[in-house]
Formats: sequence, C-alpha cells, structure tokens
Amino acid sequence: MARGEPADNVVTELTIVASLILLNGMFALSELAVVSARRTRLKAMAAAGRKGANSALALASDPGRFLSAVQIGITLIGIVNGAYSGEAFGTTAADALSALGVSERLAGPLGYGVVIALITYLSVIVGELVPKNLALRNAEGIACAVAPAMTLFSRIAAPAVWLLDASTRLVFRMLGQTTESEARITDEEIRTLISEAESAGVIEKGERKMIAGVMRLADRAVVGLMTPRSEVDWIDVTAPDQDIKARLISTTHSRLPVGEGSRDALIGVVQTRELLAGMLSGRPFDVRSAIRHAPIIPETTEALDVLAILREAAVPMALIHDEYGHFEGLVTPADILEAIAGVFKSDTEGLDPQAVERDDGSWLLSGAMQADELRDLLGVALPEPRTYETVAGFILSQMQHLPKTGEHIESNGWRFEVVDLDGRRIDKVLASRIKPVRRPL
Repeated sequence: MARGEPADNVVTELTIVASLILLNGMFALSELAVVSARRTRLKAMAAAGRKGANSALALASDPGRFLSAVQIGITLIGIVNGAYSGEAFGTTAADALSALGVSERLAGPLGYGVVIALITYLSVIVGELVPKNLALRNAEGIACAVAPAMTLFSRIAAPAVWLLDASTRLVFRMLGQTTESEARITDEEIRTLISEAESAGVIEKGERKMIAGVMRLADRAVVGLMTPRSEVDWIDVTAPDQDIKARLISTTHSRLPVGEGSRDALIGVVQTRELLAGMLSGRPFDVRSAIRHAPIIPETTEALDVLAILREAAVPMALIHDEYGHFEGLVTPADILEAIAGVFKSDTEGLDPQAVERDDGSWLLSGAMQADELRDLLGVALPEPRTYETVAGFILSQMQHLPKTGEHIESNGWRFEVVDLDGRRIDKVLASRIKPVRRPL
C-alpha cells in the first residue's frame, strides 16, 4: 500500500462526512424557510417574476407532503452519517486511545462513542442551528432558492412521501383533528407587529397611530362615530324666520339637519353657506328650497359601510335612526377622520381632553371616550362582541345599574371610579392601577 493512500482515504472520508452534514443543513434550511415564508410576499415575488417563487408557494400550500419529504431526507442522512462515520473513524479513534494507554477493552467502544458524539455535535451546529438561523433572516428569498431542488426531491421520494403523509393524516383523524392549518391572523398580532416595526424604526410613531386608528375604525359601528342627538345642532323649519337666521349665523357647522317640529322628524340637510349667501345677496329667504336629501342609516351599520354611503350621498352627512325610527345622531366624514387621526385642536376648544394622565400614574377619562381607545391606552380586555362603544358604556356593563358619584369597579388590574355625573350621564372616570397586596410571610 502506498504511503499516500491512508491520508487520501482519510481526506475522502472526511469529505463524505462533511458533505452529509451540509446536505442535512440544506434540508433544515429548506424546511424552516418554506414554513416561515409569508405567502403574501411569495405571491408578490411570483408576480414580479422571481424564479422559484411559484415552486415555494406550491410547497407551502401542501405542508404535509413537503414536511414528509424533508423528514425522509434528514432521517436518511442521519442514519448514513452515523453508520459511515462510526465505521470510518471508529477504528482510528480506538487506535489513538490505545496509544494513549487506554485498555483495548475500553478503547473500541470509547472510540466509537467519541466519533459519534463529535459528528452529532457538528450535525447539530452546522446541520441544524446555523441553517435555521439563516432561514429566519430571509425566509422568502431562501425559500425561492431551494424550492426547485426540494420539489425535485419530493417527486423522487414520492412513494415514501405519500406513505408518511397518509400515515400522519390517519393519526390526526384518530385524534379527531385535521392537518389543515388555520392561517388566521388576529388584530392583536397585527398590533404587536406594528409596535415592533415602530421600535425597529421601520415606521414612525405617527404612522403607527394612524394604522391603529384605521384598525379601530374597521371594528366600530356607526354609533361609535356619530355625534349623539343631544349634541346635534338643527333647524326647525316651522320656527320663525328670524330664529332660523339667528341659528344660521351662530352655528359653527357648514351643514345642519332640518326637521319639522322635532329631531325625530328630520327631512334633510341644508348648506349654511348657501342660505347665508342668499341672505347677503337679498334673495327671498326660503329654507325648504335649500333642503337636500341625506341618507338615513340604522345604528347597527358598520363604520366602513358608512364611509361608502357618504361617498355616494348628495351631501356628506348621514342621519342615524334606531330600530324604532327615533333619531339617534348624525355622522360626517369629519367623524371618520377623527376616529383615524384623532381630534383636532380647533374641535376641542372649550372642551376637556378625553384622557389626562396624572402625576401618580392614574388617568382621568371622559365617559364619552371610545372603549377601543381605552383598550389601547390601558390594555383593558374588552369582550367581543360587545353592546357598548364608550367608557361610560364599559362602566355600566360592569355595574349593571346607573352609578352614583364615588362608586367604582375593578377590572383587568385597574380600578375605575365614577368621579363626576352630568345628570344621568357618566361624565368623568378615574382609572388607577391596582397595586398588588403583599401578604406577610
């Protein structure tokens, strides 16, 4: 035997073992990349003509078959690598241990054990952890790169893949489950993702607030946006002209609803500027000729549906009625913008802010503050669906009676105390965090 042959054999054997470990890493990389890849990104990449994106989508759409194929590859590599490395290097390791004075009785098993432990260590690091960390950094790009090769392997190992996939489905049926994944994203997950994006500097704080506002808008009914009837300025068309003119001059609104004798008999909306212009030009004062039709919508209408209705309306104002036909309030595009972007300073002159943080960490809240804003501010869990829209409604749902000043409830680690009533309406609420009570040892 030539002197160079043993060295050549060792190099060859090391190359084979290293190749098997790298191949294991390839399967681990492919598995996590395809599973972690977002389908929306893959679809966008496929539409842009990215090579391998369609193959990655096909693998992700049938995870049972794909995972079976990956498991076949990893299992086979593990078996072959363990057997080959033990056979190739076990004797060499045993001889080395014998040369160090270890008895021949122990040198053989110990040599094989050392080789297997070393190969296992390298397989875990190089063949599992490093590839998986790489996959998490760019899941979609890697998925596109490895998808064609993994698709080919799945076809080659089709019989074994079918057997494993069918067996997995059978076990799931026996457990009364299904292998279909529930690809469901919750609002809370989206909020967490947006917060992480803000922390990473991907989006600005103002952008996060706007996105949160849009999400709140999508969850609200129109009663969570409307101006309630008690705060609605309106014109009684049966009133004397002088009273109507005084109302037109004093109002800050560009449009006013018009009724015949009461708010429950509204017949439309007028543009205040149009009537004022007629007054200044000396034209005959006729309110009825200026009335325009406004859509009437039920109080159960969703906010996004209201937006569509306002787009098509002759005037951007909708009148809201309950199931008995009583007028409940009105909604305009400004109310929708307020829900998304917040209240503008010009609209709050003379009004108290809806939430004020005090020096002790407590919050003074308006009863008219929206309940979903309370959830975002204090982290209070709200039931879904719920029958209320405001902080006052939240308090009433907990108490189940009209409270008196000083009454309080405790919920979600907060103490909510009614500190001011405006007649029968809850005007102000004090929210204080409940401190945990330390029990003596």
